[in-house]
Amino acid sequence: MEKKKKPGIAKMVRAPFLSSILAPLLAGTLLSVSINGYLYLPGFILVLIVGIGLHVATNVYNDIYDTLQGTDKVNVHRNESSGGSGVLQDYPELMGKMFFLARAGLVIALAGTIVLTFFIEQRLWPHLWGLFLLSAFFSKYYTAPPFKLAYRGWGEVSVWFAFGPMAILIAAVSQNIGFHPMVIILMPATGLSTSSILLVGQLIDLEADRDGGKHGVASRLGTRPTSIIYLLVQLAIVANIFSLFFLYPGASWPFLLVLIPYVLIFPKAMGIILKYHNNADRLKEGAKLTVLTHIVFSFFLIVAFVIYAL
Repeated sequence: MEKKKKPGIAKMVRAPFLSSILAPLLAGTLLSVSINGYLYLPGFILVLIVGIGLHVATNVYNDIYDTLQGTDKVNVHRNESSGGSGVLQDYPELMGKMFFLARAGLVIALAGTIVLTFFIEQRLWPHLWGLFLLSAFFSKYYTAPPFKLAYRGWGEVSVWFAFGPMAILIAAVSQNIGFHPMVIILMPATGLSTSSILLVGQLIDLEADRDGGKHGVASRLGTRPTSIIYLLVQLAIVANIFSLFFLYPGASWPFLLVLIPYVLIFPKAMGIILKYHNNADRLKEGAKLTVLTHIVFSFFLIVAFVIYAL
């Protein structure tokens, strides 16, 4: 019998989902370019290294501790659009390699942060190191004991904060900008977009989460209220984009492009999630459409800033 091929590193770190951190880092950098009038290339390269390292650690630690705490084991509705990789369920012997990848991600992020310190203004050092330390904490303790944020109802808050305000701000810091008013206005949307994927995943994984003691919004409130929260989160993203359109100085029409997925893709996703909020199998299509909405939203957000910068 032919031996089953073990998954590669891309599968283990859930490489396709790294787009969730690339989008806010690119958007925050491009916003800073429009403020400064130039791209500070060393800062941009280093912040990408820091962000990707932290996200790799987050993804891998999430898989490790969901496996160790039994949540992945009881999940019969695995969802590739928002769930874990499932690597350790099929290949438990890879646990050591997974720990190595998670720790390597943190070490790479730490090294990037140390180097970045010497490339930014001293007034921004507390911002940089505060963001790194908080991100590193979220990265491991999103699922790891003793804090287990996702198991105690803090998962949604930490995901929004990490992929929204924190990612946007660290990108701005890498360009020697702090709490600029436009940076603050941009902060919510990218984190909310990533959180919408998490909410659909919770609907699909509800039984496994409850059995494993993972108490997110869906586990606490039920499927119908969670589907309404999902809708409100998506509408908040639309409102955030309109705020950029109305408040961004100069010709801000490119931001209307960011609404394209909310016209072409999101209505179908919303219909599925509101109608089949308690049907895990039917929700998987809604999860795919939510991820597609997130990807297209992220793409056009970056395109809008590129057009604006030009």
